[in-house]
Amino acid sequence: MMASYRSGTRGHPRSRGRTWSRSGPDRATLAIVGAICAVAGFFVLGIILGPVAIVCGWLAMGRSWAGGSRSVPALVALVLGAIDTLLAVIALAGAATPGYGMF
Repeated sequence: MMASYRSGTRGHPRSRGRTWSRSGPDRATLAIVGAICAVAGFFVLGIILGPVAIVCGWLAMGRSWAGGSRSVPALVALVLGAIDTLLAVIALAGAATPGYGMF
């Protein structure tokens, strides 16, 4: 009776039949999502979609700034997300000044 106490999957019911990765979404998916967020951020909600694109690009790069295996969509997401965030911050700063904006 004691020999079969821990032989089943009762302790870990989801350990069998799992079809997805345990580490979350793969890097290619994160890079594509980041690139889409960066491009969409130029048109709507840049202050939100820009940082999302930066985070997705950084995670797609393997959470490292250095390395030889950088994918192009991850780098595009990172750079466009940074530009998008910078433009959104400048637009918000211009909207906060008295007058009609930047110019």
